[in-house]
Amino acid sequence: MAARKTTAKPNVSPEELTKYYRDMLLIRRFEEKAGQLYGMGLIGGFCHLYIGQEAVVVGLEAAAEEGDKRITSYRDHGHMLACGMDPKGVMAELTGREGGYSKGKGGSMHMFSREKHFYGGHGIVGAQVPLGAGLAFADRYKGNGRVTFTYFGDGAANQGQVYETFNMAALWQLPVIFVIENNQYAMGTAMKRSTSTPDIYHRGNAFGIPGEMVDGMDVLAVRDAGLKAVAHCRAGKGPYILEVKTYRYRGHSMSDPAKYRTREEVSKMREERDPIDHVRDMLLQGGHASEEDLKAIDKAIKAEVNASADFARESPEPALDELWTDIYAEVG
Repeated sequence: MAARKTTAKPNVSPEELTKYYRDMLLIRRFEEKAGQLYGMGLIGGFCHLYIGQEAVVVGLEAAAEEGDKRITSYRDHGHMLACGMDPKGVMAELTGREGGYSKGKGGSMHMFSREKHFYGGHGIVGAQVPLGAGLAFADRYKGNGRVTFTYFGDGAANQGQVYETFNMAALWQLPVIFVIENNQYAMGTAMKRSTSTPDIYHRGNAFGIPGEMVDGMDVLAVRDAGLKAVAHCRAGKGPYILEVKTYRYRGHSMSDPAKYRTREEVSKMREERDPIDHVRDMLLQGGHASEEDLKAIDKAIKAEVNASADFARESPEPALDELWTDIYAEVG
């Protein structure tokens, strides 16, 4: 990954920069707490943490407008929080409680919010990509000017259904942004061992889909690329590809020891490329916040995250008769 370019005077207001900092820190603290609850046995199954990748979704949400849609894979807690879903409902769903977004029946891969236009969380690798195109098709049919952010990883980028979707999206000029969250290791295999080309965004060339690579550890770079992609889609020019180079600090899931990379590599990324520290430095160096201000933000976020964990613990497990609800949609 290329070296970071320091932004001395960010092209955003201090208020916006502070919001990005807070949003990324909320995701970081929430995921840390989720990891703790998993270790305590309060979260079952799989738990895929977003730690390290916060700038991707926060930057793109800064480019979104009300009514835009988003759909992603299993590493989805950050996306939920960034689009405004309640941390209490997210944590309660992770712990399988009634107060969760899917009444405790789905877990992390089956959370949805019609209000926030969040359509999951999908456990089958790459399966959300054609669904994202379907969401965009509905918007094009309605002519409402909305855009769909369809997220998938570098591993899923080698799936055949992705290229079928590229073809249809280009053919029908769908307003969809394909966001490749390239954390460089997929589930546990380095990209250079699994992918024939170093850059994935070029693969849209065969379908006439423009794209670009973005520094996914810089929230402002992601936001600027997102604004460009969104403008392209809203202008009726069809799909756009963003390959966002990022890095996850934890393993693929909580059960992954991540022996396919060195501790030194992870430490180096944390020390030199952390997306939250990058914004923190801009706030301090620009005189937009003091150390005390940032400590107060962190304290407030920790309290919010702790409240979500308390809510999850106190919320009851779903009743057995919930097994028979929400199976069929009511039509008519």
